[in-house]
Amino acid sequence: MADLDFYFDPVCPFAWMTSKWVRIVAGRRHYDVDWRFISLRLVNADVDYATHFPAGYERGHTAGLELLRVAAAVRSESGAEAVGRLYEAYGEEIFDSAPGRREELHRDPQGFVAPILERLGLPVRSAGAVSDTSLDAEIRAETDHALGLTGRDVGTPILHFEPPEGKALFGPVISRLPSPGEAVELWDHVVALARFGGFAELKRSLRETPQLRALGVDDAQVGVEEDWQQGHRRDAATASSEPTAADAPLR
Repeated sequence: MADLDFYFDPVCPFAWMTSKWVRIVAGRRHYDVDWRFISLRLVNADVDYATHFPAGYERGHTAGLELLRVAAAVRSESGAEAVGRLYEAYGEEIFDSAPGRREELHRDPQGFVAPILERLGLPVRSAGAVSDTSLDAEIRAETDHALGLTGRDVGTPILHFEPPEGKALFGPVISRLPSPGEAVELWDHVVALARFGGFAELKRSLRETPQLRALGVDDAQVGVEEDWQQGHRRDAATASSEPTAADAPLR
């Protein structure tokens, strides 16, 4: 049994930041993490993207679903451990590399993922799963399970602490990667909150742009703090142009 179930969508920059923090803690505390699926595209299946999100979000969320289909195919053939390695490679390519890889993903998801699979020693044929809608039932079931743990008015990531009996929370949402010492201290505080059954929410909508190169923020920089709503900046909600790096999808 894993110590933590981490529900992720590969295109969420805040999920990626949180996952990097979780990996630091897991290495220092010897936690076992099960990397599981939640699809922003399926969460928003009944939403009119044209009126609820800035331009470009539907394609971004769809790309996340396409990558999750590949992850589901990989899990079926190579086991759950491979999902963690694949998600790490996804995030490094999308968010920790030079700007532009996300556009490549949107344009050619199969071409984007095939070399990642090859580099990891995973079946390259799994890249064809980007268009395999038969996998959506599995991803939807996992998404619904995650939302059943927290309620539906949340985004990604969802962390289920000490499953199956422990509590699950949306987030924590972080924009900067803490130092190893800070990472463990912060983690202990979060676990303490999760262990108290009466805890429900801590939140503020002011967020820094995540400390990710693809979003224009280098490791030594601090992103600009802005007001966010439902995964995008409030001033971007009515924008008609393609989203900027800071408008990367969250939920």
